[in-house]
Amino acid sequence: MRRPRTPGTTGGRAPLALAVPALLAVVFLALPVVGILVRTEWNELGTHLTDPAVIEALELSLLVSFAALGLSLVFGVPLAWVLARVPFRGKTLVRCLVLLPMVLPPTVGGVALLLGFGRRGLLGPWLEGAFGITLPFHTAGAIVAAAFVAMPFLVISLEGALGGLRPGYEETAASLGASPVRVFRTVTLPMVAPGLIAGAALTWARALGEFGATITFAGNLPGATQTLPLQVYLLLQEDPEAATSVSLLLLAIAMAVLIALRGRWAGGLTAPGAADRRDGSGRPAPDEPASGASGPEEGTDTRDAPRAQAGAPGSSVPSEPDPFPHRSSLHARLTGFTRLTLDAEPGSTIAVVGPNGAGKTTLLRALLGLTPRAHAELRLGDAEVTGLPPHRRGVAWVPQDGALFPHLSALGNTAYGLRAQGVPRAEARRAALSWLERLGVGPLAHRRPAQLSGGQAQRVALARALAARPRLLLLDEPLAALDQTTRARVRHTLRTHLESFGGVCLIVTHDPVEAVSLADRVLVLEEGRALQYAPPAEVTRHPRSPWVARMLGRNAWPGTATGDGLSLPGGGRLIAAEPLPAGAPALAVIAPEAVSVHRREPDGSPRNVWPGTVREITATGSRLRVLITSPEAPDLVAEITPQAAAELGLAEGAAVWTSVKATEVSLGEL
Repeated sequence: MRRPRTPGTTGGRAPLALAVPALLAVVFLALPVVGILVRTEWNELGTHLTDPAVIEALELSLLVSFAALGLSLVFGVPLAWVLARVPFRGKTLVRCLVLLPMVLPPTVGGVALLLGFGRRGLLGPWLEGAFGITLPFHTAGAIVAAAFVAMPFLVISLEGALGGLRPGYEETAASLGASPVRVFRTVTLPMVAPGLIAGAALTWARALGEFGATITFAGNLPGATQTLPLQVYLLLQEDPEAATSVSLLLLAIAMAVLIALRGRWAGGLTAPGAADRRDGSGRPAPDEPASGASGPEEGTDTRDAPRAQAGAPGSSVPSEPDPFPHRSSLHARLTGFTRLTLDAEPGSTIAVVGPNGAGKTTLLRALLGLTPRAHAELRLGDAEVTGLPPHRRGVAWVPQDGALFPHLSALGNTAYGLRAQGVPRAEARRAALSWLERLGVGPLAHRRPAQLSGGQAQRVALARALAARPRLLLLDEPLAALDQTTRARVRHTLRTHLESFGGVCLIVTHDPVEAVSLADRVLVLEEGRALQYAPPAEVTRHPRSPWVARMLGRNAWPGTATGDGLSLPGGGRLIAAEPLPAGAPALAVIAPEAVSVHRREPDGSPRNVWPGTVREITATGSRLRVLITSPEAPDLVAEITPQAAAELGLAEGAAVWTSVKATEVSLGEL
């Protein structure tokens, strides 16, 4: 059976010009290790390693290395987070300072420590005078030297893991009411745990093997600063065989650490759940049967989460007559890239539409207080929340991909906002299960996000946001990742719950069905400005944006109003039954079903007639949409029946004539 080829290789064989140097490099690196193994006096190994001086040095090395690891965790973890998450001037310089001990000769590092923390150093006299702390030639000095050299391994490894973690998880947690410290503790750290563990292991191993900085700064005092590497240095002069045995011990420890990490220090760190099922677009897979066990997750406490229908007879989950205790209106004034004023009554749902780059997501992030591109003066009900941080605004956010926390089950995700708001654990889990049941995913409460299909994950994300009892709910294309069948089901579920929602909901969408079926009003954005804010029926009848008109399936022609219709940018004219004042920028909207298609120039009453060529024919339900290009008018879409297309003998490339009655042209000011 042939072995599959590895991507990027040529049949699994390396070119000779690369293979030979690579082999020599392996020999070069392996030869010293082999030398230790060959020269070790195996029959004397036990005697050498149980020597009292060696045991004392080993105990001191363990003390110093673990203490250095503790210092690195206390100071290095926050430093890594700042470097990865906080933009500030001088970050490059700070990162250079972090990396400096890794490239600095160890003895030079020891000299630098003496000049900084020694008795005649910059800080040493103050430490000794104020606290009686003397670092050089003391165990504390060995710990400081080891931490100075080893901490960069932790910072760099953790910064890389944080850099690979999408901020959307942390932002979503903040929108659910979690403070920055809680977000860091319950979301960030668990998700970067592989990077943290790898960095901690490398830090400990480096501290255990530190020599140059220690002997220069802390000296080589038995029982105080004489660690195992320093003991090897002494044994080389007195007993080389014993030095080889102790070196073998240090080598074995280092190899054990590297093998345990399985290459995680070299990149490719993945947060829990990073292997979620995705399709080729990077979005969650459609709503297909989820993989994985359907039972409770390992280690999940099921006592507080019975699998019962909320409110059903015999259910231990109490029904909640008013799941939305808040009734809040919305008043927002946005400045910056997005410039608009938005008012909505309690219970309103607003669909936000517009082309890519119009400012839709910026609007949502401004309401959350998460972007410098736009600033929102925000009032929810009687509460002025402009100056509050995201976790105290009462604004819940569901991003496009849901951003479910991969290290928590569906139940843990849904209960997260309630727990962040101080709700007791058992009560939060009962309420969370009730919400999961409402959205039809209660039996999946104990599955992790990686075990959920796209539709299931999206419903869990909605349950999590609704369970947090927000005053303002922001949904960023919540159904975009779902297939048509699942989208219809989730849309119905969402509409049912939004009908009883007491706050205001904003839904960013590119789907006209979602805008019409879910929203009370539609906000049309373009380049950060509000072009239209009206009920869906009004936007459908009289769209003021070419993009919205095309989204609704209409033909949209911008131009300049004339006395009898519209002057088109290309020089053509369009006659309308109800013209606008001449000279005003205007938009003509023509329904596809109002466009007639002919094989010869038509006779009769049509005022607008153009020759053209069929460019494309596509099926839409039981009808055909025909795209026709013309040198005298913009591209035009006609909608006809398959029977009419057959009678006309339409095919791509066919020459046709199109006509539109003046009464079928709707003009609106831009």
